Amino acid sequence: MPHDMPAILSWIDAQQERMLRLVRQWSAINSHTGNVAGVTRMVAAARSAFAPLGGTQRLVRLPAYESIGNDGATRLTPVGPALSIRKRPRARRSVLLCIHTDTVYPPANPAAAPKRATQKRNAAETTQLKGNILRGPGVADAKGGLVVMLVALQALEKSDAAEKLGWEVLLNPDEEIGSSSSRSLLEQAAGRHQVGLLFEPALDDAGTLAAARRGTGNFAIVVRGRSAHAGRDFAAGRNALAAAAELAVGLHQLNRQLADITINVARLDGGGPLNVVPNLAILRFNVRITQPDQAQPVQRCINDLVAQINQHDGISAELIGRFGNMPKLFDQPHIELFNLVAQCARDLGRPVRWHDTGGVCDGNRLAAAGLPNVDSLGVCGGGLHSADEYMLVDSLTQRAKLAAVVLMRLASEASPLCGGEKTGTLRVTR
Repeated sequence: MPHDMPAILSWIDAQQERMLRLVRQWSAINSHTGNVAGVTRMVAAARSAFAPLGGTQRLVRLPAYESIGNDGATRLTPVGPALSIRKRPRARRSVLLCIHTDTVYPPANPAAAPKRATQKRNAAETTQLKGNILRGPGVADAKGGLVVMLVALQALEKSDAAEKLGWEVLLNPDEEIGSSSSRSLLEQAAGRHQVGLLFEPALDDAGTLAAARRGTGNFAIVVRGRSAHAGRDFAAGRNALAAAAELAVGLHQLNRQLADITINVARLDGGGPLNVVPNLAILRFNVRITQPDQAQPVQRCINDLVAQINQHDGISAELIGRFGNMPKLFDQPHIELFNLVAQCARDLGRPVRWHDTGGVCDGNRLAAAGLPNVDSLGVCGGGLHSADEYMLVDSLTQRAKLAAVVLMRLASEASPLCGGEKTGTLRVTR
């Protein structure tokens, strides 16, 4: 480890006010996935903040993503740009650092809006600070993580170890909707590095890290029937909404039939005037699996339900969607990486634990592309995706120190990762 480590850690401690100020400023930028102008503004702010680190910055325009509207038609929706920053790409050891710039809060959401419609939003109005708790849209997921990443890299660049480690920062604008537009960008980046560090929030206030993650698929079933007057000619109609409801019940029942699989029937759109037999309904649902080999069996069960509905006279159902993310397994490469992170945490006097989670993030996508990664190195906090989202202010420097020490350990010749020989089987305590 660098001989100047104490000075570097002291420098990080001195950055807390700056880090807090940045989180509040960036939270005031509404970067809902669909707010392309807001995401673009957030990326511009990040480019400016990261520029002193050097490296080559590249703004990447991404393709629009497909979605199914309530009329059953496929729509293309634009997303904001991604940002890649690469430094020392020819270094023998290299690490990919990722986090998303988008949030789930639309501009009209009370959690993201200024106090008065005529008032320009600013950091003090968007966030509320009380003691060690900062509340506001995206403070934990994941603008706090973005600030942690920035300061950790600044600390690395101050150290003697910097020249031994190449790195790439990748900020994508669509993680909250599944990263469909940035998927290929993530996969390409995974192939350029040996280790990934992602700055999603920790699992709890204690800083617990995510180990294994479930895989997920988002699906829609478009059901079409035939309209008719509900009073004069009811028998001539074919009720698409009723057929979709039958599908919803069948899908929910699969939760009792398939082990370690969850199917969440999330939304049913359709219908209209009470005197009209509805001719269109769209059923939307999410599936989560724990093992890659579960994808095909559950897909067959869903296909069977759709086929049964298609046997109904005058009804047609079309399944749209796929498993976009395979499970992230806690396999040997991940065990070795987690042990390295755990040792760094112990060296700092703040041991960390980890456990499996049903949540999905870009860590799934990078793992599927062959890149071992720790994906919850961001701030401690909670209330994600709600008006109560918060982060613990003191976790800004705590997590920045952990990430910085991990980066310097990866740069070390003693590290078993990043180009060194693997260490063999390790015993892990969660």
